[in-house]
Amino acid sequence: MPVIAPMPATRPARVQAQREGADAAMTGTMTAGTTVDHLTETYRAHYRSLLGLAALLLDDTASCEDVVQEAFIRVHSARNRVRDPEKTLAYLRQTVVNLSRSALRRRILGLKLLSKPMPDMASAEEGAYDQLERDALIKAMRGLQRRQREVLVLRYFADMTEAQVAETLGISLGSVKAYGSRGIAALRVAMEANA
Repeated sequence: MPVIAPMPATRPARVQAQREGADAAMTGTMTAGTTVDHLTETYRAHYRSLLGLAALLLDDTASCEDVVQEAFIRVHSARNRVRDPEKTLAYLRQTVVNLSRSALRRRILGLKLLSKPMPDMASAEEGAYDQLERDALIKAMRGLQRRQREVLVLRYFADMTEAQVAETLGISLGSVKAYGSRGIAALRVAMEANA
């Protein structure tokens, strides 16, 4: 539902703004910013086009209306920064675009969080067994040569490709493969010895 903005003065806002500017120039107190009446008139005149702009960026009508209303409120509260009243519409459009982007970011983040299923809770026995396995793996990893350990950690725990591991460690791709296969063989032997 659109924001019900105050009714503009009976004179067109542009004429009113010019008169106010002339009066302020005579008294020597120039006020910066667009007037509430001019902002309201611009909002009313361009509400549909602002709504259409938001609709191009968002997918549901309610969100579009919310964005356009929020844009009016934000520009209204910062209207003193709009020094040129002719740029009021540009400020409104830019605010609609920025708020639409923010709405999309929040929506995408929400979808990412909702799309991950909650993990099943492990029993206390399973948790203890997993901890023992992790401890055994860490102990076995500490027994490896430094390069083997680095390759395995980057390849399997940091989920890097062999090429990325080679670049990170400054060694050749063949060396990454050799250290990786030797490290896995040594881990297998160490883990079987602990079992």
